Amino acid sequence: MTVSARKGTNRLFPLRVSLVTVSAGHQEKAAVRFRFGLFEADSGSGELRKSGVRLRLQAQPFRVLLCLLERPGELVTREEIQNRLWGSETIVDFDHSLGTAINKLRDTLGDSAENPRFIETLARRGYRFLAPVTVLNPPEEGIKPPAADPLERPTRAADPLPASQSGGTTIPLHPVRRGRSRTLLWILCAAAAAGLGGFVLGVGQRPVYTAPPRLTRITFSGRVSPGDPLFESFPGTATDGSRIYFQEIENGGAVLAQALIADGETTTLALPEELASPSLGDISPDGSQLLLRNHLATAPEQALWIASTIGGTAQKIPGILAHDATWLPDGQHILYASGDSLYVANENGSGIHRFATLPGRAFWLRWSPDGSRLRLTLLNDETHTSALWNLNRHGGDAHLLLPDWTSSPPAECCGSWTADGRYYVFQSARNGDSNIWAIPERGGWLGRPEKPIRITNGPLDYEAPITGREGDRTFFIGLTNQSELLRYDPDAHLFVPCGGPLSNARRVAFSRDGQWVAWIRDDDGSLWRSRTNGSGRMQITSRPMQVFMMHWSPDAQHLVLMARQPGMPWKIYTVDADGGHLQEVLDEKRSEADPDWSPDQKTLVFGRLPDLMAEASEPKAIYLVNVATRKLTRLPGSSGLFSPRWSASGKYIAALSIDQKKLMVYDVAKKTWRLLAQQNIADPAWSHDDHAIYFHDFAQADQPIYRAVVATGKVERVADLHDLRSAIVLDYRFAGLAPGDVLLVSARTSTANLYSAELPR
Repeated sequence: MTVSARKGTNRLFPLRVSLVTVSAGHQEKAAVRFRFGLFEADSGSGELRKSGVRLRLQAQPFRVLLCLLERPGELVTREEIQNRLWGSETIVDFDHSLGTAINKLRDTLGDSAENPRFIETLARRGYRFLAPVTVLNPPEEGIKPPAADPLERPTRAADPLPASQSGGTTIPLHPVRRGRSRTLLWILCAAAAAGLGGFVLGVGQRPVYTAPPRLTRITFSGRVSPGDPLFESFPGTATDGSRIYFQEIENGGAVLAQALIADGETTTLALPEELASPSLGDISPDGSQLLLRNHLATAPEQALWIASTIGGTAQKIPGILAHDATWLPDGQHILYASGDSLYVANENGSGIHRFATLPGRAFWLRWSPDGSRLRLTLLNDETHTSALWNLNRHGGDAHLLLPDWTSSPPAECCGSWTADGRYYVFQSARNGDSNIWAIPERGGWLGRPEKPIRITNGPLDYEAPITGREGDRTFFIGLTNQSELLRYDPDAHLFVPCGGPLSNARRVAFSRDGQWVAWIRDDDGSLWRSRTNGSGRMQITSRPMQVFMMHWSPDAQHLVLMARQPGMPWKIYTVDADGGHLQEVLDEKRSEADPDWSPDQKTLVFGRLPDLMAEASEPKAIYLVNVATRKLTRLPGSSGLFSPRWSASGKYIAALSIDQKKLMVYDVAKKTWRLLAQQNIADPAWSHDDHAIYFHDFAQADQPIYRAVVATGKVERVADLHDLRSAIVLDYRFAGLAPGDVLLVSARTSTANLYSAELPR
């Protein structure tokens, strides 16, 4: 594991580097490695790797890539590339050679000229590299010492200066001449005594632990908002010592709330309208301010806000987009995560510099009480598995915290230290259950951390542990996951229970003849099917496979699924209606999503996942795949679109923009796209006559479901949150259409509250 910070500092080396150094009167090449996204280029070996896997790339395109990586964000002219690669005196068809090199480079990176993520063409001028670049081992020549940073401990007058700072060679104050063996003996004895003392001290400080501690319930509303890591939503909690701050569900949306630890009395905090769905990152060391962002935004990075813990005021931090953040121990600077890097900045957004680069997206950033270590949750953007990582105070020595204990696939997250540093408390999901664990930091041999001990053991799922500002008390969310499938009665303007085997369905699909129904169970993600009269019920998939969506083939003999195995990307599968012949459609390593059938069953349409769910650095588009040959074709003009749906007649394909702000319709015969609706859009579904598309506006306060007419573009409200039958329903998701275009919604009735426990002494 390598990071962008040089040992002993948290500043990046200058990105403008020279690959030539002078040594002993002659020139020699200095190998430099560059990282951007999931890629790493090594100028010494001439290799390009993605996630550690070597990619095939010819020498000339690789040299062009190096030219661009040395100057990210800058224009590199065609003349500069020509002089660098071919020389001014070499006679070649330069335009053709450069164009071929750029095309091969884009193919290897999965980039496109129309919607570039890495290489931008500046017409008749040259090229610019767009993505952030980290130099992993820059040349040492000419590097200036970094400016003072907030993480550096001030040097005291009594501290001896290292040789590199004092300007000379370090000279021993007392050279050894005689009695060297005696001195060495004393040193060995002292080391042995220290080791014995450490053992005794470790045993003496080892906590007495016999059984999980007693849990105390703090809140009673049941409306604490749980997280959803599938969409990078980790539940945020924080405490100032007397109160706990958390997200609460109110009228189908999230609000910021506070509860008194003493009696659980809960109130909401007023925030600006721009923070419609606040996600809590951290609380300042003095307990007076909160770091927030708006989780309703569909972009992977959002603006950061600083709000008072008493509510009423909030200020946006200018110039910063992030997906999580925390304060530095000094309380004056913030550490924030954007992409796969960490940055340090002042509270006003100034003085930004990179702290570290990681192999994934970082969440739940927490410092040790003495400020010497940083621990975080690292999310793999391909598999969406999470693991705990440890860094030193300068962003170096990044490594997995529990390499020999971590579950398989990794499912640990959200850790916090106790105020005295005795424990590190975190969340781990094993065998389908989520519990709270604690690592005794000073309980083992020579005071080293021991293996984790279990703090909770059901019957609820527990998550998002934080610790009190004093003592060994920990606070966390305890929840039960419950949902109920409801259907809309247009005459009564009310959602009513479906009942029967569909009662806990998360998503439902009916065959085109209306004779069969398939559904996904909300509790375990398994796929089932039956006739619409309830007969012939059969389970198609089971754990550990998790199904996200499915569609019937036109002849109702097959189903196409979006599903995944634990720790693997989302993939497309086909399966017979009787459960046989489950087959993966494409042999590729990246995620595939939202498959649907053509009317003749010869072709599948599918898209990629949005950045919040997988592979943020990869381009998104809509694709067609031949079922028989597996030949893949990109749908023209579909760059930046996802979530396709094929109409029953085959005339149209609907899709969403990546930001979920546009509903687009593709005319298959004319091969043209047009905008049908523009607002917040999720889960589009064609009406059975192809005349309209239904969708869910998840961002509005009352979460309405709309119907967009294809011919006219008219958008009509059909139902909303107020039509739910019960006050105990917290929110819902659009689950599909029953025959007759009857709306189905999966209403969440989960109950979640805050709990606490005393850690063993």
